[in-house]
Amino acid sequence: MPLMKSWVTSANDAAHPFPLNNLPYGVFSTAGTEERCGVAIGDMILDLYAAEEAGLVAVSDSPVFDVPYWNDFMDLGSEAWKALRARLIEILAEGSADRAAAEACLVPMAEATLHMPVAVSEYTDFYAGRHHAFNVGTMFRGPENALPPNWLHIPIGYNGRASSVYVSGTEVRRPWGQLKGPNDEMPRWAPSARFDIELEMGAIVGTASDRPITVQEADDNIFGYVLLNDWSARDIQAWEYQPLGPFQAKATATSISPWIVTKAALEPFRCDTPEREFELLDHIKDCGPMLYDIDLEVTLAPEGKPATTIARTNYNEMYYSAAQQLAHHSTAGSPMNVGDLLGSGTISGPEKQNRGSLLELSWGGKEPLTLDTGEARSFIADGDTLTLIGNARGDGFTIGFGDCVGTLLPALEDPYAR
Repeated sequence: MPLMKSWVTSANDAAHPFPLNNLPYGVFSTAGTEERCGVAIGDMILDLYAAEEAGLVAVSDSPVFDVPYWNDFMDLGSEAWKALRARLIEILAEGSADRAAAEACLVPMAEATLHMPVAVSEYTDFYAGRHHAFNVGTMFRGPENALPPNWLHIPIGYNGRASSVYVSGTEVRRPWGQLKGPNDEMPRWAPSARFDIELEMGAIVGTASDRPITVQEADDNIFGYVLLNDWSARDIQAWEYQPLGPFQAKATATSISPWIVTKAALEPFRCDTPEREFELLDHIKDCGPMLYDIDLEVTLAPEGKPATTIARTNYNEMYYSAAQQLAHHSTAGSPMNVGDLLGSGTISGPEKQNRGSLLELSWGGKEPLTLDTGEARSFIADGDTLTLIGNARGDGFTIGFGDCVGTLLPALEDPYAR
């Protein structure tokens, strides 16, 4: 599919992340407006509440886009999703008869503040990238026991905290926790010294289910995707995770990019999951291309200094797709809700420069990486800004997500000090 031309000229730049081919959904406000739904097109935002008021779009008998989340629209179902995208393309395409009316609903992105695009119902994080799982397992158990026995048969996950999912740009505070080093007799209470990121994609559930669903049904139920950074306190996790897995180590924050890129926009970039070492059971078998060819990048910028690209990889490195994760999530009868968020797990590739976490990049702190500034990092330092970038590149166009950014603030004074 080539670039679709828009009368919003900035959207026709091959390198711009928001062409007419994309049309990602977000929530924004300006100095004169409250939070409401919008669509990114070039360097502008189409105010969907204003467009709805003007009669440019109509997806329901009552207003849908006057609220600060996309959940109400998602709940209308896939036919409404298709109809809105088709109407937006009609409105914003070069030569559109609706240009004059739509221009009145445009807001410069530079004048807008972006907010959480979805009210997250529940959040589940997976451990579904083979390179990441092998690297981490090798560090702690050796290469011969790197992958748990179940790993090649099911997508492993845990239920996280929806209450600490934040939009890009939200600052993150270094957490306190219970720590115990390998040579310590007893645990101690201290700020995390091994704070980290995890480069992930997040899938947003747009259709509820109350029974086990197939992989194809799961794929149909996914509304769209965001970049996701699951901030991780590795030293807290090392002490707490046996036998039930992460708890406080992952509770501080999870950051997502501000724009939801729909499955329709990503269709040209579908690709297959890797060849299977063992045949999967029927309920999570591949039923077609379920991954996407999306280039991913991580940069780290010390406070007041330029950024260094520390990792590059691709979403196609995942072992399990979001559809397989969602299908497996439903197997025990757990209802899935509109607005549920599924984290893919850390996305790493086969080479050192493809590793999606500092834990891997520094090999547990034993091999610190050197930034372009000359500084060394094993884990995140106070004041560091981490940025996740994702782009799918087509024929003369780019599908972008908007950066997923977070800055680490120093730990506060001991919250339990008396």
